[in-house]
Amino acid sequence: MYLFDKLNQYATEDYYPWHMPGHKRNLELMKNFNPYAIDITEIDGFDNLHNAEDVILDSMNRAARLYHSKHTFYLVNGSTSGILTAISGCTNKGDKILMARNCHKAAYHAVLLNELEPVYLYPQYDDKKGIQCGYSAKYIKRMLIKNPDVSLIVLTSPTYEGVISEIEEICELAHERNIPVLVDEAHGAHFAFHEAFPTSAVDLGADVVIQSVHKTLPAFTQTALLHVNSNLADLDRIKTYSSIYQTTSPSYVLMAGIDKCIDMIEKEGTKLFDNLITNLKDFYREAKSLRNLRVINYEGRDLSKIIISTKETNMTGTKLYDILLTDYKLQMEMAEADYVLAIATIGDTKEGFVRLIDALKRIDAALELKEKTNRISYAPVEAEVAMLQHEAFLCKKEQCLLEDSEGKIAGDFT
Repeated sequence: MYLFDKLNQYATEDYYPWHMPGHKRNLELMKNFNPYAIDITEIDGFDNLHNAEDVILDSMNRAARLYHSKHTFYLVNGSTSGILTAISGCTNKGDKILMARNCHKAAYHAVLLNELEPVYLYPQYDDKKGIQCGYSAKYIKRMLIKNPDVSLIVLTSPTYEGVISEIEEICELAHERNIPVLVDEAHGAHFAFHEAFPTSAVDLGADVVIQSVHKTLPAFTQTALLHVNSNLADLDRIKTYSSIYQTTSPSYVLMAGIDKCIDMIEKEGTKLFDNLITNLKDFYREAKSLRNLRVINYEGRDLSKIIISTKETNMTGTKLYDILLTDYKLQMEMAEADYVLAIATIGDTKEGFVRLIDALKRIDAALELKEKTNRISYAPVEAEVAMLQHEAFLCKKEQCLLEDSEGKIAGDFT
């Protein structure tokens, strides 16, 4: 079966998307959007993303106003291109940077390409919840004292699981030293639109913020935003690198998708997000009746990331993921050893929430008579840096068995 046919077949089946993209294939929400009718190239009157002066510039400025950003750039190569752009634009070859160990791989690629020296920041691990914590300002201050010569701080906040770092306090510490802060807020493009969500890094003083609108908002896969908010980030260099890391044939369908998303939020955002929060609160209230499975939620976390923990049962997260998919046609975003993650957006329906909680209740009831086991979870191991990434990348390498690899230097990302 060809990909197009397989996708069309999937679209007709009763699978519910508890995963990105944020439009959730909700055709009622995304009505009057025919991609073929607006798929053009850079013809007269329709501007150019790489030198925006007219309608695209107006659209990006509209997004900037909505997000309280000084400058906003559309990205059609995802947050990946935004991270590459921002790190390249804020550093020089050979610079030292503070970088979260749980950054997206695009940050590692930027380190490699720019021959940077990363000083890794390691998140604490909440063994009870089975997830990584955010970064505290106290920890960042300690690392800045040890490394006063860094030129950039790169953080991921929120994490995949919706965990937030102390961005405002970290930015204050960095700015005292004239160091810009780059926040990968790919999973937080919705933060600005309801008080129930954490505050966006754009409003907390971060110099550069990258957001994936496709992850949590009704927009097409690959669409993202890059916000520049201070003079500590070189705007001209960022513009240049944005063109380097993006296609010279930017899709007008993708850009129009961002524009339509912004328009929808401006006109209907309050109603749509109020409805989402109501559905989420109802879901979390119902989830309190679960006796074995546990839905994790606490103050300060992004409640739209639904974490269903299996840690206190003898079921793994992977097994729960498989059961939800096979028996209930609920497609989750991902599974880890001790939990399953679902992403909720304004594209979700009340029916979708009801299907999820009903499935969890049935699965939970079947677990009641099973003996519970407490599995041990481990925090990320602090790696010893034997050589810089670009040095290892250019070295001659050899393959070996995993059991023979102890003590050797990894020749690639693992």
